[in-house]
Amino acid sequence: MATRAKSFSYAVSVDRDGAATSERGGSPIPAEEAWTPEHLVLAGLARCTLTSLRYHADRDGIAVTGGADAKGEVAPRDTDGRYAFIRIKVALDVTLEPTPPSVRELVAKAERDCFVGASLTAKPRYRWIVNGEELG
Repeated sequence: MATRAKSFSYAVSVDRDGAATSERGGSPIPAEEAWTPEHLVLAGLARCTLTSLRYHADRDGIAVTGGADAKGEVAPRDTDGRYAFIRIKVALDVTLEPTPPSVRELVAKAERDCFVGASLTAKPRYRWIVNGEELG
């Protein structure tokens, strides 16, 4: 008998004024020009990558602090002419304590297991600064 992979469900509601709320509660995201849907995708990607890093680091007893910046370009795709993200860059500056034996392996897992990044047609390009040193 085949086992089914674990799945996760998420839900949001957008009211008549455009404010978005999560089924988990919290403050609504107001509808305003400063937060476009495109900004929310980039914020989701940055947060997802950090969450994925924390998940894998925690399994190895490593504490993570830091942040991320994400930038994207929307233009018509060559393949079908539809507007979409065509380029996405994510810059992460994190501190790992203690430093793991293989920093590259840990950040590769973070990139691989961020489902937002994996869901995008334009694959994000990541730049990592870990413990003050840029990974080349």
